[in-house]
Amino acid sequence: MSRTVQCVLLKREAPGLDRPPYPGDLGRRIFENVSREAWGKWLAHQTMLINEYRLTPIEPKARKFLEGEMEKFLFGAGSSAPQGYQPPPKG
Repeated sequence: MSRTVQCVLLKREAPGLDRPPYPGDLGRRIFENVSREAWGKWLAHQTMLINEYRLTPIEPKARKFLEGEMEKFLFGAGSSAPQGYQPPPKG
């Protein structure tokens, strides 16, 4: 049986993650308050940020930026797309 969480992003109860997806206190907070679905939304947003800003996630500066955006996306006012970003056409 999968565990459920009251997801802070979706504002409803939903299946939770199987394990903390990130180290430390932030990872524990995500594990306890973010659903699998919301985590998937973050991963898609993170991929867009990496591609649009041409980030190298192994670089400490990029990791710090992504961690800040992750916290804003999941727990804050949200993380914005880069100015002028056009999502790819659906289809």
